Amino acid sequence: MVYRYCCKINKKLKSITMMRKKIIHFTGSDQRKQANAAFLIGCYMVIYLGRAPEEAYRILMCGATSYIPFRDAAYGSCNFYITLLDCFHAVKKAMQYDLLNFNSFNLDEYEHYEKAENGDLNWIIPDRFIAFCGPHSRTRLESGYHQHSPEAYIPYFKNHNVSTIIRLNKRMYDAKRFTNAGFDHYDLFFADGSTPTDAIVKEFLDICENAEGAIAVHCKAGLGRTGTLIACYLMKHYRMTAAETIAWVRICRPGSVIGPQQQFLVMKQASLWLEGDYFRQKLRGQENGKHRAAVSKLLLAVDDISINGVENQDKQEPELYSDDDEIHGVTQGDRLRALKSRRQSKTNAIPLTVILQSSVQSCKTSEPNISGSAGITKRTTRSASRKSSFKSLVPQREGRKRNALQQMPLMALWYSHCSAASAHPSRFVFIIIFCRTEPLSVLPFSPVCLYFMVDTVLSLSKYLSLKNYTKCIPLSMSPLLLCCLPCLG
Repeated sequence: MVYRYCCKINKKLKSITMMRKKIIHFTGSDQRKQANAAFLIGCYMVIYLGRAPEEAYRILMCGATSYIPFRDAAYGSCNFYITLLDCFHAVKKAMQYDLLNFNSFNLDEYEHYEKAENGDLNWIIPDRFIAFCGPHSRTRLESGYHQHSPEAYIPYFKNHNVSTIIRLNKRMYDAKRFTNAGFDHYDLFFADGSTPTDAIVKEFLDICENAEGAIAVHCKAGLGRTGTLIACYLMKHYRMTAAETIAWVRICRPGSVIGPQQQFLVMKQASLWLEGDYFRQKLRGQENGKHRAAVSKLLLAVDDISINGVENQDKQEPELYSDDDEIHGVTQGDRLRALKSRRQSKTNAIPLTVILQSSVQSCKTSEPNISGSAGITKRTTRSASRKSSFKSLVPQREGRKRNALQQMPLMALWYSHCSAASAHPSRFVFIIIFCRTEPLSVLPFSPVCLYFMVDTVLSLSKYLSLKNYTKCIPLSMSPLLLCCLPCLG
């Protein structure tokens, strides 16, 4: 949404026809829409006008204007909010650390893979972190939303240099399905909607800091637990505040970080900042331009003592989680996935597809992957079912003439007949036109008979002027019948 809005504003500002016009940004009386509108124009000021977050916020808050804050996606009451200023600071820091770059942003890819049917994944840190919905044992449609097998994600992950998979929820698939494909796989389970222990946070950071490629993290819906741990990495390595981190993760993947996870990040902010400062200081002191991964491992060994004094243990395949509520019941993750699927189905009636890289097409899997067939092309604005309709035959520039024709009751007869016989490439039309004669004769209107060979109904406008006739009776006839009607004039 931010990208689309900024592109639209830039296009209008650069338009020659709008050089002397002012752009009015307005919204309705709904407080939620007002806050969203303020967020969009504030982001534009920060990204393209170079305004400081405080300056953009001050402009929007002029007078007695106020905006409601943003809350989490959980059900029930809320006791933690994100303000517009938090969002502007998040965008500013994202630009500072090259997390946000519209010059390289691929809108089609983002919107395609964000959909539940296409994988439900988002990049939080470009080329480093992917948050995605938890895979299942097989690809299917269950309870109204799509489930994907590990094999469905493998081509995309390989094409985007993903080396590590981290699972935060109970086992819904065999980890060997990823490891056999060449990925590292780790399990760091904690309950849905809860907060991680210090040991889990520590192990998560250890894994990520030593991963050779990008890391794909998932829980059940890929929102709460996933967003929380990625936010810990952001606070440690980018020194973002808890509010800024939550804002950025939600901008990238709406609905992330839920309930008590917000307060947890606030409490972890100070300690993660200290760990990050210590990590960077040691890295600068020992790094000589090479073997950075080896140095990182040494630093992580020291970090084990600084957090909780617990050494890393050998990673083992966890036992199946026996919580019947998460296995068989409806959890918070299920509700969030269902809500996201419903919203996407309302706003995206026509599926969006993208052109895939050749390396994706070359990957062979035993099951269909989230990218669909290799022959996917960019989206079109017309569906096949509309091509035979009256509207699809009429160019946009003929809109006014089309409206005039549609106001004539007799044209409905022609429309129904033409649609039923749309397979013919061209048709003969026999028309009786009653034209006003000059000077007026005894009869105010005189009949004139014409027939044309036309490709579309509105191509008649090339021969007729809508201003000079009052009634038009079109009949569709074959060429043979027209040969028998020369005397009807």
